[in-house]
Amino acid sequence: METKVEIRNLCKHFGSLVAVDDISFQVNRGEVLGFLGPNGAGKSTTMKMITGFLTPTAGTVTLDGYDIIQQPLAVKQRLGYLPEGAPAYPDMTPAAFLEFVAQIRGLQGADKQRRIGEVVTRVNLSSVLQQPIDTLSKGFKRRVGLAQAILHDPEVLVLDEPTDGLDPNQKHEVRALIKAMAKEKVIILSTHILEEVHAVCTRAIVIANGKIVADGTPAELEAKSHYHNAVTLTVSATAHQATEIRPALLKLSGVAKLELLQEDATHLSYLILPKSDRLIVAEVSQCARENHWKVEELHVEKGRLDEVFRTLTTH
Repeated sequence: METKVEIRNLCKHFGSLVAVDDISFQVNRGEVLGFLGPNGAGKSTTMKMITGFLTPTAGTVTLDGYDIIQQPLAVKQRLGYLPEGAPAYPDMTPAAFLEFVAQIRGLQGADKQRRIGEVVTRVNLSSVLQQPIDTLSKGFKRRVGLAQAILHDPEVLVLDEPTDGLDPNQKHEVRALIKAMAKEKVIILSTHILEEVHAVCTRAIVIANGKIVADGTPAELEAKSHYHNAVTLTVSATAHQATEIRPALLKLSGVAKLELLQEDATHLSYLILPKSDRLIVAEVSQCARENHWKVEELHVEKGRLDEVFRTLTTH
């Protein structure tokens, strides 16, 4: 059976507060799903219900047909979870903690030692293995949490802010690890870092006020941007030439408007916005050639994920 996680009509109420409001989606093996949303949107609550940490008020979560309520052990055997904050026993060393987790996961003998060694190497924990977890930096604590999540080589990984607290080099290492594991697993991760969506995610869901407001590939979400297919044009020209260049660009059939980026004694630069997502780069390029402008930059935007995120999650 192809590994998949299926969420149907999931709800979670805390008294009168509706944290998650009837959401449904499916994630298949080979997908890395980025779960995006502002603070309080319901991301962590959803992930806690997927992993069995919280009981849903309504709805179901199944992994390979196993229901998280009816067959919790079968689900959790197949699942690795990095919770928010990467909790661990502070007095333990990473070596002792991973030994403890390996025993809980049923790993024994040579296989247990092999898996611990592989995971320590993959998340680069060798230098702090004998140091109490409480004394580790936030980044190393996060890596210990990631190590325990992947120790038993689970079919499904649920990672809540996996690169939180990591420096740029560590983020690169963790993202590379996620991409390396992605083909053989279902991976669901939450993040506030939009560049992470581009770096590792094949798909993204945006949640706001407990509801899904968008679901698609990063490129599909970018296509919702006001700046999708916009063109940045920079020419070597004097400021007084702007009175010729601006009207020429605005006359183009596909151009909606210009946004000024720079006008000074040596350069003119504009962001040229298209009508209805039209591709206008050819029109702009032809206009520049016909008018003999000295073009220094001609760049097409895919769209701005941060702008899409703000539009979807604010009123």
